[in-house]
Amino acid sequence: MYSKKYLNAMNKDFRNFAAHIWKALDLPPLTPVQNDIAHYLQHGPKRLQVSAFRGVGKSYLTAAFVCWLLWRDNELKIMVVSAGKDRADAFAMFVRNMIKDIPLLQHLEPDKSKGERATQNIFDVRGCKPSGSPSVKSVGITGQLTGSRADIIIPDDIEVVSNSATHDLREKLARLVTEFDAVLKPDGRVMYLGTPQTELSLYNTLYQRGYDMKIWTALVPSEKEAEGYGAKLAPFIRNMIGVVPSGTTTDPLRFTDEDLAERKLSYGRSGFALQFMLDTSLSDGDKFPLKINDLVVSNVSQKLPSEIYWSNNPLLKLKDLPNVAMGGQNYFAPETLEKVSLSSPEMSVMSIDPSGRGKDETAYSVALMRHGNIFIPKIGGFKGGYEDATLIEICNVAKRYKVNKLVIESNFGDGMFSQLLKPHLGRIYPCEVEEVRQNMQKELRIIDTLEPLMNQHRLIVDPSVIQEDYDSAMQNFEADKAPQYMLFYQMSRLSKERGSLKHDDRLDSLAIACKYFLDILDVDQSLRAKQDKEAKLDAALDKFVDEWYENTGTTNNQSLKLWDR
Repeated sequence: MYSKKYLNAMNKDFRNFAAHIWKALDLPPLTPVQNDIAHYLQHGPKRLQVSAFRGVGKSYLTAAFVCWLLWRDNELKIMVVSAGKDRADAFAMFVRNMIKDIPLLQHLEPDKSKGERATQNIFDVRGCKPSGSPSVKSVGITGQLTGSRADIIIPDDIEVVSNSATHDLREKLARLVTEFDAVLKPDGRVMYLGTPQTELSLYNTLYQRGYDMKIWTALVPSEKEAEGYGAKLAPFIRNMIGVVPSGTTTDPLRFTDEDLAERKLSYGRSGFALQFMLDTSLSDGDKFPLKINDLVVSNVSQKLPSEIYWSNNPLLKLKDLPNVAMGGQNYFAPETLEKVSLSSPEMSVMSIDPSGRGKDETAYSVALMRHGNIFIPKIGGFKGGYEDATLIEICNVAKRYKVNKLVIESNFGDGMFSQLLKPHLGRIYPCEVEEVRQNMQKELRIIDTLEPLMNQHRLIVDPSVIQEDYDSAMQNFEADKAPQYMLFYQMSRLSKERGSLKHDDRLDSLAIACKYFLDILDVDQSLRAKQDKEAKLDAALDKFVDEWYENTGTTNNQSLKLWDR
């Protein structure tokens, strides 16, 4: 029926096989983008990710690829995994239907009379040797992955909102996919199909673990946009840059420019960026409101400047500080002012977020305020909870920074921490203690407190805080878990979803300190600086008048006035 040359061409190149399947299914010819994805599926590394715009047909292509593999070698074992079993079953059923309906593949239809499995989602191909593992098996990610072996594992959209919204859910999903290694045969392949929704996506985590990822966008990106994709952008797309105008469709046989323009209006800017451009930056920007770019990083001492101004000048980028924040975020020094008066803070507090004996820290923050700005000279955490060593060190920090008040969250232990701390405080550094009790969702409270401050660039952090935050976490915790305990890791990854962070102690202590100042922060720093200058001028004029009285022999009882302010 088919010539030897025709069969050899399909056997050698999956793209030829896919073209035959597309014709048999009465689908339009494969587009250039689909051909490029097909080539990547055949020749890509053992562990890869296909990330392509919605509607390109990557699941159809991969199902055809499964057929091609079994057509060439009926002993292969393939497992399809999705977020839900229904989607995984649909993939397996599509493969089974192609085998049943397409003449080229019908010889692979299982033979029930010989004991070959022949259900829609778990089946053998005809002629394979008896095995405990079926030729094709579909399963949900939370289902029974182990119990059979596979040469190829295809995780197809295993990450959805319902299983990745919080840190705990993402961590659970990351644990589940590690079971693939228990199922995969030596020299087997894992081929992910999916779209990352945020930087915290499992797919981006896999990329950092050595999986090769290729992205096919619906529109040709600009050179600047291409930099954001880095090596993940498919060479096929990258080669269009500079040749085809940016913003032009990459696959006109699939979607015209007009069609994509309509979809962009329908999806909205952020939705289109995710689903068609595979760009997570807009999503991350909306979901994670606290950005270290908005901090002012400057030395903080007991003498604070009257004015300090934020800058994002690339020349002021601080490259030597450890940066565990979201990708693309950086620390910046402030703009330099020639003459700035220095004086003591108007108020200083030390906030404490107590912990028990669990895996959380007892975290603290020292905060100083002047002219509506909050300066942070020290932040830290202790693995202990109520141990004397922890309590004593907290008192020593309070003494070192001469804080006016200790603000302690009383939710945990119902105020017990304060009672245990007071004897040490009385001996080391007598200081006023105030307890605060929180009654709203923690994530919302922290964001409501810190976001306005950071957006207005009123939060100034000493560079030593950043360095010590990193060093202390790396010293106290295992390397793979240490970032979770770092303040600036927590800051850049906090969302409004309950439980979005596994650990938030240092960030919470900072929010507690800043919230204490909120009532007196409604002040414009330039206005306060002007008031300070006027006060100093008044003092100088008063001194001048007093000296004039002394030199002329005139007394204060006389009615002479030099001016009336």
